[in-house]
Amino acid sequence: MKQNIFDIKTEEDFRLASLETFIYQYENVEVYRKFVDYLNIDPASVQQISDIPFLPIEMFKNHLVLDKNAKAEHYFQSSGTTQMNRSKHYIANFSLYEESIYKSFEQFIGKPEDFIFLGLLPNYSENPHSSLIYMIDFLMRKSDKKENGYFLYNHQDLLELLNTLHGRKVLLFGVSFALLDFLDFCSSNSQTLNVSDALTIIETGGMKGRKEEMTKDELLDIFRAGFGTDKIYSEYSMTELLSQAYSLGRNIYKSPSWMRILIRNTEDPFSYVDAGKTGAINIIDLANRHSCSFIATQDLGKVEDGTFQVLGRIDHSDIRGCSLLVS
Repeated sequence: MKQNIFDIKTEEDFRLASLETFIYQYENVEVYRKFVDYLNIDPASVQQISDIPFLPIEMFKNHLVLDKNAKAEHYFQSSGTTQMNRSKHYIANFSLYEESIYKSFEQFIGKPEDFIFLGLLPNYSENPHSSLIYMIDFLMRKSDKKENGYFLYNHQDLLELLNTLHGRKVLLFGVSFALLDFLDFCSSNSQTLNVSDALTIIETGGMKGRKEEMTKDELLDIFRAGFGTDKIYSEYSMTELLSQAYSLGRNIYKSPSWMRILIRNTEDPFSYVDAGKTGAINIIDLANRHSCSFIATQDLGKVEDGTFQVLGRIDHSDIRGCSLLVS
Protein backbone atom coordinates (compact mmCIF):
# COMPACT_ATOMS: atom_id res chain seq x y z
CA MET A 1 0.00 0.00 0.00
CA LYS A 2 1.31 3.45 -0.91
CA GLN A 3 2.13 5.52 2.16
CA ASN A 4 1.96 9.30 2.39
CA ILE A 5 5.68 10.09 2.36
CA PHE A 6 5.20 13.04 4.70
CA ASP A 7 3.84 10.68 7.38
CA ILE A 8 7.04 8.60 7.54
CA LYS A 9 8.12 8.25 11.18
CA THR A 10 10.43 5.23 11.43
CA GLU A 11 13.17 3.51 9.46
CA GLU A 12 10.75 0.67 8.74
CA ASP A 13 8.22 3.19 7.37
CA PHE A 14 10.97 4.52 5.10
CA ARG A 15 12.06 1.05 3.97
CA LEU A 16 8.53 0.03 3.04
CA ALA A 17 7.81 3.32 1.26
CA SER A 18 11.09 3.00 -0.66
CA LEU A 19 10.38 -0.57 -1.76
CA GLU A 20 6.84 0.35 -2.86
CA THR A 21 8.27 3.32 -4.81
CA PHE A 22 10.93 1.12 -6.38
CA ILE A 23 8.36 -1.35 -7.71
CA TYR A 24 6.10 1.46 -8.93
CA GLN A 25 8.92 3.19 -10.79
CA TYR A 26 10.26 -0.06 -12.21
CA GLU A 27 6.82 -0.73 -13.68
CA ASN A 28 6.07 2.81 -14.86
CA VAL A 29 9.30 4.69 -15.65
CA GLU A 30 10.65 3.19 -18.86
CA VAL A 31 14.26 4.33 -18.60
CA TYR A 32 14.50 3.10 -15.02
CA ARG A 33 13.02 -0.29 -15.92
CA LYS A 34 15.53 -0.68 -18.75
CA PHE A 35 18.35 0.27 -16.39
CA VAL A 36 17.29 -2.30 -13.78
CA ASP A 37 16.86 -4.98 -16.45
CA TYR A 38 20.27 -4.16 -17.91
CA LEU A 39 21.76 -4.88 -14.49
CA ASN A 40 19.93 -8.23 -14.55
CA ILE A 41 18.24 -7.48 -11.23
CA ASP A 42 15.01 -9.27 -10.38
CA PRO A 43 12.73 -6.64 -8.73
CA ALA A 44 11.28 -9.36 -6.48
CA SER A 45 14.73 -9.90 -4.99
CA VAL A 46 14.96 -6.30 -3.76
CA GLN A 47 14.04 -6.39 -0.07
CA GLN A 48 16.33 -3.79 1.48
CA ILE A 49 17.17 -0.20 0.59
CA SER A 50 20.75 -1.24 -0.12
CA ASP A 51 19.45 -3.63 -2.81
CA ILE A 52 17.77 -0.87 -4.83
CA PRO A 53 19.57 0.15 -8.05
CA PHE A 54 20.38 3.87 -8.25
CA LEU A 55 19.99 5.57 -11.61
CA PRO A 56 23.08 7.58 -12.67
CA ILE A 57 22.19 11.25 -12.58
CA GLU A 58 23.56 11.69 -16.12
CA MET A 59 20.52 9.83 -17.45
CA PHE A 60 18.48 13.02 -16.98
CA LYS A 61 20.57 14.63 -19.74
CA ASN A 62 19.72 12.24 -22.53
CA HIS A 63 16.56 10.42 -21.50
CA LEU A 64 13.00 11.20 -20.50
CA VAL A 65 12.72 10.13 -16.86
CA LEU A 66 8.95 10.24 -16.39
CA ASP A 67 6.11 8.06 -15.14
CA LYS A 68 4.14 6.80 -18.17
CA ASN A 69 0.89 7.54 -16.29
CA ALA A 70 1.78 11.17 -15.68
CA LYS A 71 1.62 14.27 -17.82
CA ALA A 72 4.45 16.68 -17.23
CA GLU A 73 3.25 20.18 -16.34
CA HIS A 74 6.69 21.74 -16.57
CA TYR A 75 10.37 20.86 -16.38
CA PHE A 76 13.37 22.02 -14.42
CA GLN A 77 16.71 22.31 -16.16
CA SER A 78 20.19 22.23 -14.68
CA SER A 79 22.21 25.42 -14.79
CA GLY A 80 24.75 25.91 -17.55
CA THR A 81 25.49 27.52 -20.87
CA THR A 82 23.61 26.92 -24.09
CA GLN A 83 26.55 24.82 -25.30
CA MET A 84 26.24 22.37 -22.43
CA ASN A 85 24.11 19.24 -22.42
CA ARG A 86 21.82 20.05 -19.50
CA SER A 87 19.63 17.79 -17.40
CA LYS A 88 15.85 18.09 -17.60
CA HIS A 89 13.59 16.94 -14.79
CA TYR A 90 9.95 16.83 -15.88
CA ILE A 91 7.47 17.70 -13.13
CA ALA A 92 4.09 15.98 -13.10
CA ASN A 93 2.91 17.09 -9.66
CA PHE A 94 3.78 20.56 -8.42
CA SER A 95 1.66 20.16 -5.29
CA LEU A 96 3.94 17.33 -4.16
CA TYR A 97 7.02 19.49 -4.77
CA GLU A 98 5.51 22.44 -2.93
CA GLU A 99 4.52 20.31 0.06
CA SER A 100 8.07 18.96 0.18
CA ILE A 101 9.48 22.52 0.06
CA TYR A 102 7.15 23.75 2.79
CA LYS A 103 7.51 20.85 5.21
CA SER A 104 11.29 20.66 4.92
CA PHE A 105 11.71 24.42 5.40
CA GLU A 106 9.33 24.37 8.36
CA GLN A 107 11.19 21.47 9.96
CA PHE A 108 14.67 22.98 9.74
CA ILE A 109 14.18 26.77 9.56
CA GLY A 110 10.66 27.74 10.60
CA LYS A 111 7.31 28.69 9.11
CA PRO A 112 7.77 30.56 5.80
CA GLU A 113 4.97 32.94 6.77
CA ASP A 114 7.22 34.35 9.52
CA PHE A 115 10.04 35.45 7.20
CA ILE A 116 10.90 38.14 4.71
CA PHE A 117 12.66 36.43 1.79
CA LEU A 118 15.41 38.18 -0.15
CA GLY A 119 17.42 36.64 -2.97
CA LEU A 120 20.86 37.31 -4.39
CA LEU A 121 19.65 35.37 -7.40
CA PRO A 122 17.89 35.97 -10.72
CA ASN A 123 14.12 36.23 -10.43
CA TYR A 124 11.62 33.60 -11.53
CA SER A 125 10.67 35.31 -14.79
CA GLU A 126 14.33 35.19 -15.85
CA ASN A 127 14.76 31.53 -14.86
CA PRO A 128 11.42 29.68 -15.02
CA HIS A 129 13.21 26.33 -15.35
CA SER A 130 15.35 26.65 -12.22
CA SER A 131 14.16 24.43 -9.36
CA LEU A 132 16.00 26.67 -6.87
CA ILE A 133 14.28 29.83 -8.11
CA TYR A 134 10.91 28.06 -8.13
CA MET A 135 11.48 27.04 -4.50
CA ILE A 136 12.35 30.56 -3.38
CA ASP A 137 9.47 32.05 -5.36
CA PHE A 138 7.10 29.59 -3.66
CA LEU A 139 8.43 30.56 -0.23
CA MET A 140 7.99 34.23 -1.09
CA ARG A 141 4.38 33.60 -2.07
CA LYS A 142 3.75 31.80 1.21
CA SER A 143 5.42 34.62 3.13
CA ASP A 144 3.50 37.33 1.24
CA LYS A 145 5.67 40.13 2.65
CA LYS A 146 5.88 43.35 0.64
CA GLU A 147 9.65 43.50 1.21
CA ASN A 148 10.29 40.16 -0.54
CA GLY A 149 12.42 40.46 -3.66
CA TYR A 150 15.47 39.62 -5.76
CA PHE A 151 18.61 41.77 -5.69
CA LEU A 152 21.26 39.96 -7.74
CA TYR A 153 22.95 43.11 -9.05
CA ASN A 154 21.16 45.71 -6.90
CA HIS A 155 23.61 45.73 -4.03
CA GLN A 156 22.83 49.26 -2.89
CA ASP A 157 19.09 48.58 -2.75
CA LEU A 158 19.67 45.36 -0.82
CA LEU A 159 21.96 47.07 1.67
CA GLU A 160 19.49 49.88 2.29
CA LEU A 161 16.63 47.41 2.75
CA LEU A 162 18.57 45.18 5.15
CA ASN A 163 19.43 48.21 7.26
CA THR A 164 15.72 49.01 7.70
CA LEU A 165 14.62 45.54 8.81
CA HIS A 166 15.88 45.41 12.39
CA GLY A 167 13.89 43.02 14.53
CA ARG A 168 12.22 41.38 11.52
CA LYS A 169 12.92 37.78 10.57
CA VAL A 170 14.83 38.10 7.31
CA LEU A 171 16.18 35.24 5.22
CA LEU A 172 18.68 35.99 2.46
CA PHE A 173 19.19 33.23 -0.12
CA GLY A 174 22.23 33.50 -2.33
CA VAL A 175 24.74 31.61 -4.41
CA SER A 176 28.14 31.74 -2.72
CA PHE A 177 29.90 34.06 -5.16
CA ALA A 178 26.97 36.53 -5.13
CA LEU A 179 27.06 36.71 -1.34
CA LEU A 180 30.81 37.39 -1.52
CA ASP A 181 30.24 40.05 -4.18
CA PHE A 182 27.73 41.78 -1.92
CA LEU A 183 30.15 41.80 1.02
CA ASP A 184 32.89 43.13 -1.31
CA PHE A 185 30.53 45.92 -2.40
CA CYS A 186 29.86 46.91 1.20
CA SER A 187 33.57 46.91 2.01
CA SER A 188 34.84 48.69 -1.10
CA ASN A 189 32.21 51.41 -0.79
CA SER A 190 32.71 51.80 2.98
CA GLN A 191 29.07 50.89 3.40
CA THR A 192 28.01 49.70 6.85
CA LEU A 193 25.87 46.60 7.09
CA ASN A 194 23.88 46.95 10.30
CA VAL A 195 21.93 43.76 10.77
CA SER A 196 20.74 41.82 13.79
CA ASP A 197 20.56 38.18 14.76
CA ALA A 198 17.14 38.11 13.09
CA LEU A 199 19.00 37.79 9.75
CA THR A 200 19.53 34.27 8.40
CA ILE A 201 21.75 33.57 5.40
CA ILE A 202 21.21 30.45 3.29
CA GLU A 203 23.97 29.86 0.77
CA THR A 204 23.12 27.47 -2.02
CA GLY A 205 26.61 26.64 -3.24
CA GLY A 206 28.02 27.97 -6.46
CA MET A 207 31.60 29.14 -6.92
CA LYS A 208 32.57 27.13 -10.03
CA GLY A 209 35.48 29.29 -11.11
CA ARG A 210 33.78 32.59 -10.25
CA LYS A 211 36.19 33.34 -7.40
CA GLU A 212 39.21 31.75 -5.78
CA GLU A 213 38.17 28.34 -4.51
CA MET A 214 38.13 27.87 -0.75
CA THR A 215 36.93 25.28 1.72
CA LYS A 216 33.32 25.36 2.87
CA ASP A 217 34.41 26.21 6.42
CA GLU A 218 36.52 29.14 5.17
CA LEU A 219 33.57 30.41 3.17
CA LEU A 220 31.17 30.16 6.11
CA ASP A 221 33.65 32.00 8.36
CA ILE A 222 33.77 34.88 5.86
CA PHE A 223 29.98 35.05 5.81
CA ARG A 224 29.74 34.99 9.60
CA ALA A 225 32.16 37.89 9.92
CA GLY A 226 30.77 39.88 6.99
CA PHE A 227 27.07 39.58 7.82
CA GLY A 228 27.56 39.69 11.58
CA THR A 229 25.38 36.68 12.31
CA ASP A 230 25.97 33.05 13.27
CA LYS A 231 22.93 32.00 11.27
CA ILE A 232 24.85 31.03 8.15
CA TYR A 233 23.01 28.01 6.80
CA SER A 234 23.24 25.96 3.61
CA GLU A 235 20.75 24.17 1.38
CA TYR A 236 21.49 21.02 -0.62
CA SER A 237 19.38 19.94 -3.54
CA MET A 238 19.60 19.73 -7.31
CA THR A 239 17.54 19.85 -10.49
CA GLU A 240 16.85 16.13 -10.36
CA LEU A 241 15.36 16.27 -6.84
CA LEU A 242 12.14 17.59 -5.32
CA SER A 243 13.42 17.69 -1.73
CA GLN A 244 16.00 19.73 0.14
CA ALA A 245 18.44 19.01 2.94
CA TYR A 246 19.61 21.84 5.18
CA SER A 247 22.78 22.56 7.11
CA LEU A 248 22.42 24.77 10.16
CA GLY A 249 26.17 25.24 10.34
CA ARG A 250 29.57 23.79 9.54
CA ASN A 251 28.55 21.83 6.44
CA ILE A 252 26.59 19.28 8.51
CA TYR A 253 23.34 18.49 6.69
CA LYS A 254 20.13 16.87 7.80
CA SER A 255 17.50 15.56 5.42
CA PRO A 256 13.74 15.31 5.96
CA SER A 257 12.16 11.95 6.77
CA TRP A 258 11.28 11.21 3.12
CA MET A 259 14.87 11.73 1.90
CA ARG A 260 18.02 9.67 2.61
CA ILE A 261 21.69 9.87 1.74
CA LEU A 262 23.73 6.71 1.16
CA ILE A 263 27.45 6.68 0.41
CA ARG A 264 28.57 4.32 -2.32
CA ASN A 265 32.06 3.02 -2.93
CA THR A 266 33.66 5.01 -5.77
CA GLU A 267 35.46 1.85 -6.91
CA ASP A 268 32.36 -0.35 -6.78
CA PRO A 269 29.07 1.49 -7.38
CA PHE A 270 27.02 -1.45 -6.06
CA SER A 271 28.57 -1.44 -2.58
CA TYR A 272 28.51 1.07 0.26
CA VAL A 273 31.19 2.41 2.60
CA ASP A 274 30.98 2.49 6.38
CA ALA A 275 29.75 5.52 8.32
CA GLY A 276 32.39 8.24 8.48
CA LYS A 277 34.09 7.10 5.27
CA THR A 278 34.13 9.21 2.12
CA GLY A 279 32.42 8.02 -1.05
CA ALA A 280 29.93 9.10 -3.70
CA ILE A 281 26.48 10.30 -2.71
CA ASN A 282 23.38 8.30 -3.57
CA ILE A 283 20.07 9.99 -2.81
CA ILE A 284 16.64 8.60 -2.13
CA ASP A 285 14.02 11.29 -2.65
CA LEU A 286 10.53 9.86 -2.28
CA ALA A 287 9.02 13.15 -3.47
CA ASN A 288 10.27 12.14 -6.94
CA ARG A 289 7.25 9.89 -7.29
CA HIS A 290 6.79 10.51 -11.01
CA SER A 291 10.43 10.42 -12.14
CA CYS A 292 13.08 8.45 -10.24
CA SER A 293 13.55 8.45 -6.48
CA PHE A 294 16.90 6.65 -6.53
CA ILE A 295 19.73 8.75 -7.93
CA ALA A 296 23.47 8.18 -8.01
CA THR A 297 25.10 11.64 -8.01
CA GLN A 298 28.62 12.79 -8.82
CA ASP A 299 29.05 14.45 -5.42
CA LEU A 300 31.42 13.17 -2.75
CA GLY A 301 30.34 13.00 0.86
CA LYS A 302 30.12 11.00 4.06
CA VAL A 303 27.38 10.03 6.49
CA GLU A 304 27.65 9.89 10.26
CA ASP A 305 25.15 9.90 13.14
CA GLY A 306 22.15 10.66 10.94
CA THR A 307 23.79 13.63 9.23
CA PHE A 308 25.90 14.01 6.11
CA GLN A 309 28.59 16.23 4.64
CA VAL A 310 29.15 17.27 1.03
CA LEU A 311 32.88 17.21 0.28
CA GLY A 312 33.17 18.06 -3.40
CA ARG A 313 32.82 16.46 -6.80
CA ILE A 314 34.14 13.23 -8.26
CA ASP A 315 37.10 13.93 -10.57
CA HIS A 316 36.10 14.52 -14.22
CA SER A 317 32.41 14.91 -13.36
CA ASP A 318 30.52 17.63 -15.19
CA ILE A 319 30.63 21.16 -13.82
CA ARG A 320 27.19 22.05 -12.61
CA GLY A 321 25.69 24.23 -9.95
CA CYS A 322 23.89 27.36 -8.98
CA SER A 323 26.71 29.70 -9.95
CA LEU A 324 25.90 28.90 -13.58
CA LEU A 325 22.43 30.39 -13.12
CA VAL A 326 23.90 33.78 -13.95
CA SER A 327 26.33 32.69 -16.67
